Amino acid sequence: MRRFLRPGHDPVRERLKRDLFQFNKTVEHGFPHQPSALGYSPFLRLMAIGTRSGAIKLYGAPGVEFMGLHEENNTVMQIHFIPDQCQLVTLLDDNSLHLWSLKQHGGTSELREEHRFTLKGPPGSPPSATQVTAVLPHSSREVLYLGTESGNIFVAELPSFRVLEDRTITPEAVLQRIPEDNCNRRSCELVEALREHPKNPDQILIGYSRGLIVLWDLQNNKATHHFLGSQQLENLYWQRDGSKFISCHYDGSYSQWPVSSDNRQSEPLENTVPYGPFPCKAISKIYWQTTKNGLPYIIFQGGMPRASYGDRHSISVIHGSQQTAFDFTSRVIDFFIIFSSDPAAEFDDPSALVVLAEEELVVIDLKSAGWPAVHPPYLASLHCSAITCSHHVSNIPLKLWERIISAGSKQNIHYSSMPWPIDGGTNIAPDPPQRDLLLTGHEDGTVRFWDASGVCLHLLYKLSTVRVFLTDADPNDNMNTLGEDEWPPLRKVGTFDPYSDDPRLGIQKIYLCKYSGYLAVAGTAGQVLVMELNDEDAEHMVDHAEADLLQDQEGYRWKGHEKLKTRDGPVRFEAGFQPFVLVQCQPPAVVTSLALHSEWRLVAFGTSHGFGLFDHQQKRLVFVKCTLHPSDQLALEGPLSRVKSLKKSLRQSFRRIRRSRVSSRKRRGGGGNVSEVQEANAKFDHDVLQEMELAPVQRKIEARSAEDSFTGFVRTLYFADTFLRDSSRHCPSLWAGTNGGTVYAFCLRVPPAERRMDEPVRAEQAKEIQLMHRAPVVGILVLDGRSTPLPEPLEVAHDLSKSPDMQGSHQLLVVSEEQFKVFTLPKVSSKLKLKLTALEGCRVRKVTVANFGSCKTDDYSENDLAVLTNLGDIQIISLPFLKLQIRYPCIRKEDVSGIASCVFTKYGQGFYLISPSEFERFSLSTKWLVEPRCIVDMPEVTSNNHVHKSDTENAARNSSPGDCGEDERKSGRLMEHALLNDEKVLKEIQSTLEGGR
Repeated sequence: MRRFLRPGHDPVRERLKRDLFQFNKTVEHGFPHQPSALGYSPFLRLMAIGTRSGAIKLYGAPGVEFMGLHEENNTVMQIHFIPDQCQLVTLLDDNSLHLWSLKQHGGTSELREEHRFTLKGPPGSPPSATQVTAVLPHSSREVLYLGTESGNIFVAELPSFRVLEDRTITPEAVLQRIPEDNCNRRSCELVEALREHPKNPDQILIGYSRGLIVLWDLQNNKATHHFLGSQQLENLYWQRDGSKFISCHYDGSYSQWPVSSDNRQSEPLENTVPYGPFPCKAISKIYWQTTKNGLPYIIFQGGMPRASYGDRHSISVIHGSQQTAFDFTSRVIDFFIIFSSDPAAEFDDPSALVVLAEEELVVIDLKSAGWPAVHPPYLASLHCSAITCSHHVSNIPLKLWERIISAGSKQNIHYSSMPWPIDGGTNIAPDPPQRDLLLTGHEDGTVRFWDASGVCLHLLYKLSTVRVFLTDADPNDNMNTLGEDEWPPLRKVGTFDPYSDDPRLGIQKIYLCKYSGYLAVAGTAGQVLVMELNDEDAEHMVDHAEADLLQDQEGYRWKGHEKLKTRDGPVRFEAGFQPFVLVQCQPPAVVTSLALHSEWRLVAFGTSHGFGLFDHQQKRLVFVKCTLHPSDQLALEGPLSRVKSLKKSLRQSFRRIRRSRVSSRKRRGGGGNVSEVQEANAKFDHDVLQEMELAPVQRKIEARSAEDSFTGFVRTLYFADTFLRDSSRHCPSLWAGTNGGTVYAFCLRVPPAERRMDEPVRAEQAKEIQLMHRAPVVGILVLDGRSTPLPEPLEVAHDLSKSPDMQGSHQLLVVSEEQFKVFTLPKVSSKLKLKLTALEGCRVRKVTVANFGSCKTDDYSENDLAVLTNLGDIQIISLPFLKLQIRYPCIRKEDVSGIASCVFTKYGQGFYLISPSEFERFSLSTKWLVEPRCIVDMPEVTSNNHVHKSDTENAARNSSPGDCGEDERKSGRLMEHALLNDEKVLKEIQSTLEGGR
């Protein structure tokens, strides 16, 4: 009965677990999914982005990030910062307004929702009466002006959102001051824009959808000027001195309107259709920026000719004779200009154009010749081509890091050298303790190298495998080249390009050796490329080799896609990782597993048909092994033929159910009369109930049939130097695990270094293990004599790990979807197992070894298994005793793509996709935690509205300031202390007390 007893509670271990493990979702990397609104504060130099799911994200200097989430999960329609305040207002599509504040707490700033409010009309009024269409935060910081569909403009007090009904600007009040022959009641329907006069805060410009524009005097509550446009109004913009404003219209035109003191009604100075004379799309937003040289910058969205360019997403910049229409590959959400915010400045002098498109953020440098793009330090468009796989490498050596950065800098020469213009706030997070790389493989055949050391996921280098193959598109094509006389002057900007020339180029597996600089990349059409890092451009031949995984077996015919055609002759490659050998699997199925051993110069690869080993030093195929079962016809249909297998899958499912029912009947009815059987069953049930009180519930694992499809699918490959033949001699080995629960082990004979090029690498199959439950094998690991996982190749040679213990006996850990099992080596006898599916009802999807350090002391750390299940839970399991340490819910079980995309790091962190464009970062360790820690100081506003930094700003940053209330309490205590030290004040208090007595 001892095996049924639960282990006792160990308080020392429980305390240690608290020092080792802690789950936190720390930061979201990448570009917000489905952005819907944009805001900017020149005062704080912060940018805000709202999304369709109700999220709001603030960004400043690199590392300065804040996130909030509306409870309603409605689309954010508009974002407006309150002038000269650490506050902003959001408008949602349910017509609710929300006030957010940046407050300091515990040494950092936090984004908090303060108030919410929904504008309500009188009883019986239609929804349009209070449907907010325009929001204007007044410079007094006391009120919001809310324009509506009905033409009413309501005034809401801040921060309470109390509506000041006596200050409402009604259409009737506006029409009283306008001649009847010029407009009617419908002219004042739907407020399209509200703009405050730049020099006189008592005046606001009101733009109505039908073209009427009114200058309203807030003090006298009357219209001082009115302007009649002939086209539907889209937006308004004041010039800096307030003498003119610009209106843009639905027909693709914009107009300049003078504002003079003597004329109450004005005609436009100029009406321009920049891309006429043919019908054009609406100009939805416009800026008119003044400069010292007298030539203004005119920047507007839209306005393209409808017939030929109506599908383009463009923003045009005109400066004198220069004109460029920046062409984006996704819809433009909004944009703003960064210019001089000093009210005393005479000119705008714009420096940067910031554009939020649906799939990326693009910043254009307006100061440099040619208006180049600025390389963003965050908000990277991860999904510029769809992500197909990920690979994380921890603790990159400095030399390799510098070489990767150098290769990336040569790719970025066309970017502007301008510092990042959105630089508000201060990042107070400690510097990352090490350099980490996240590599993402993409559908277009590229691999991107990201700096994943800190809060900002920054692109270092992009590798393309396309040059090796012949595709429809020429890689030398330049999308930006334009003829001199081409009109409109379109120029492609941004990196988002969701279209792949050939889906077979997609990257499926990546393996980087950080010590040798070797990189292996495998793709959708069975291509395996081995690369090495070169600091210079080079032109050379790429050696080819074929690996026939079917080994000419009869009766099999591949029905999927063809292999990619390769280029003949030398190929020119940029500095960086350059391929020197290509291994082509036949049939050209998706590569499902990949392993690289840079010390032995070997690369192993597996598909749904089998696996092979290639010597990339001698450029020779060592061996291939076919893993196909006779029933694995589905594996030959390719990834595009899955629909054909639906009937077969259903048929197999019903067969399994029928088999299990028949076998259960046989067990119940096998011999004896009915009464004896019932009595035996009752006794058995009683015994089971007794056992259930002592041990966790175990479900029976139904053994899978060998006829199940894809049993030969190779799930994992692993190199190890261990004892495979006998306990006296260890040798290199290759292990492979399949979808059918089979583990193959091959002994390898690798010649010594001096004879490495003369003698071939030899391989011989030594073991074949068949798991009884036939569950897919997702991980293989060898533990040395100290029960420590074997070090990575070259890790010992670089003095970064202890040499493995080759004196004690080694152990083999095989992780299947349903259980963990430890075998002794070399006999491969079962020693220990943990039935995960039987106990938890879940299946293993990802597993890795992670090192967890104590947050209390630097002297203790341990290796454990980090496991992700199909339910989205993360479990930490101890090595080598396979004890469950802790469980955390991480990903929704319905989020299949998120679970499939998860990648663990070596030190207890992880990443998974929460959308096609965003990684969620999480930590399982108390010691390794990467999260935003930043502070936004309130700049002082002088009487003439000049903005400058506080004198005590640096001291505040270094001394971990508290929130505003804490500062007030501190100042109150200081004043109290000063008063009590004043002798005169003390005498007055004493006389008052005596008089009272």
